Amino acid sequence: VQLQASGGGLVQPGGSLRLSCAASGDTFSTYHMAWFRQVPGKEREFVAAYRRYNSNPYYSESVKGRFSISRDNAKSMLYLQMNGLSAEDTAVYYCAADSRLILSSMWTWSRYAYWGQGTQVTVSS
Repeated sequence: VQLQASGGGLVQPGGSLRLSCAASGDTFSTYHMAWFRQVPGKEREFVAAYRRYNSNPYYSESVKGRFSISRDNAKSMLYLQMNGLSAEDTAVYYCAADSRLILSSMWTWSRYAYWGQGTQVTVSS
């Protein structure tokens, strides 16, 4: 599967952004999907995930209550609605996919086989 992330940009603290990830090349609904983020010098960090066949999303503690992940299987799209942004959310955001991921590995970036190119989110006044 090929992934294309978009929607990043510059936003003021407290603002909102919606990231999108377009998937192609395979049956999107069969993939576990996730968002990760990374800042220079740090390891890629789990943000949120939406497993296949499961209506329950998963979030890191740092974004819970502010971010919302969703997927549209009919359109092969993954989204991340980000509200209440702060400078600590500044990072490159990546969408990721894998068809064989077990639940305990969902938070580990190295377990995902497919990645989008990343989209920069900068929160600054």
